[in-house]
Amino acid sequence: MRIAEIAPPWVRVPPEGYGGIEWIVSILTDGLVDRGHEVTLYATGDSRTRARLSAPFDEPVSLGGKGFYDAVHPMAIQRYDVIHDHTGAMAACLGALSETPVLHTLHGPFNPDVRRLCRMIADKIYFNSISDSQRSGCPELNYVGTIYNAVEVETYPFRSEKEDYALFLGRFSEDKGAHNAIYIAQQAGVPLRMAGKVVPGVDTHYFEERIEPHLDGENIIYEGEVGGQRKRELLAGARFLLFPIQWEEPFGLVMTEALACGTPIVADAMGAASEIVKDSEVGILVGEGEWDAMAEAIKSGRLEAIDPHHCREYVEEHFSVEAMIDGYEAAFEKILADRA
Repeated sequence: MRIAEIAPPWVRVPPEGYGGIEWIVSILTDGLVDRGHEVTLYATGDSRTRARLSAPFDEPVSLGGKGFYDAVHPMAIQRYDVIHDHTGAMAACLGALSETPVLHTLHGPFNPDVRRLCRMIADKIYFNSISDSQRSGCPELNYVGTIYNAVEVETYPFRSEKEDYALFLGRFSEDKGAHNAIYIAQQAGVPLRMAGKVVPGVDTHYFEERIEPHLDGENIIYEGEVGGQRKRELLAGARFLLFPIQWEEPFGLVMTEALACGTPIVADAMGAASEIVKDSEVGILVGEGEWDAMAEAIKSGRLEAIDPHHCREYVEEHFSVEAMIDGYEAAFEKILADRA
């Protein structure tokens, strides 16, 4: 098939640091090329790919012009068998005007504006959800399936012997619950290492007010924004990953990355967490916002009963690259058959 993959224009593909969507686009695009498809990746000019690269922008663009760039980026699309869009609702609306069938993978949550826009084009393009939880936010769209994000398990180091620290890894925003991680670690009496991006302006006040006062360099350590080898070292060495979110996270790629390293998850059952984490098998799930219960579960010894080897086997079985590419190939074929 001739396939166009459209990445968001905010971060290069693959990302050097923060950028979960861009990692998935990179893995999928290169995987489709390896399977013999003719793929063009629409991404920033500093991106790296085995596909043909078309770069409407030379380098990542500022989020300040979000609506403009969301619209300009996909306008460069030429003729393909299918267009696969990973950007926002603006590009999805442009896809409704395309003669070429468009599959829009939803990477974010539904808010009232996004839900309204998607409903307006519900019968004009195709949609893919990355979790059943995400799909429940707007179930009436023209879905071709739920295809989970994948993790390249073999690129993550496995460790069965862990160090004595919990890990928070993610963007420092209130929704991600970094302040909850501090509270839980303190109540459980476990050292905490924290790593992730602080978006200037957007997250600065939250970080300075809710996180920075607790950083002591001993019990609560800030590692900065990490990627590559250091990110993998932190994931592999952690006793467990803390995932105390406060929003309906559509997937949560960091959870599968931790499991690939043999590191169990401690999370509250919001968003897709209950689809990714099997309670007492690869982690611990508690009720939404039950931070004291999470601390008690950590102290209970339940984590010590979880086998790191099983964590890795679990993610290999359920979130492999092969399974994700199989899913998208089937979705493309279904769309083309439907159009025919």
